[in-house]
Amino acid sequence: MQWYVVHTLTGKENGVKAAIEKTVAANDWDHLLGRILVPTETEIRSSGGQRREIQRKLYPGYIIIQAELTNDMRHLIQRTPAVTHFVGSSDSPVPLTEDEVADIMATVGEESRKPKAIWETGQAVRVTEGPFAEFSGKITEVNIEHETVKVLITIFGRETPVELDFTQIEKL
Repeated sequence: MQWYVVHTLTGKENGVKAAIEKTVAANDWDHLLGRILVPTETEIRSSGGQRREIQRKLYPGYIIIQAELTNDMRHLIQRTPAVTHFVGSSDSPVPLTEDEVADIMATVGEESRKPKAIWETGQAVRVTEGPFAEFSGKITEVNIEHETVKVLITIFGRETPVELDFTQIEKL
């Protein structure tokens, strides 16, 4: 079995995955299909003072399929609603190399389970709550484990570092 990239309509990746798995099971072709991946990562967002973890797709509009690509299997995948085409030449799909698969697996593995913050150093933010509400500043440090940031806020003409929670700031 080899890995292939399939282009789908954006937002339909999980539906395509489910449809392919259902059709393969109905035709009893389980031996031709390995895994289907929709690579995602967990991202921490805050809105209205509430912390949320969301799943963000790493490659919107693409799924990665491990399959033995017989003609029947290729046609089954291509005829699935919301699938546009295989990535590769127009004649036949081109499988991913072992290095490309290893890179994707590393990204989808442990790394994707760790929440990533949408905040980064140098980003301009506005404080939404607490004693420094309505002040603006720039992020100088991000601590993902504690979900805090250090922001340089100008108070009385001096830049002062202030430690805030992710839920206390918003993008400027």
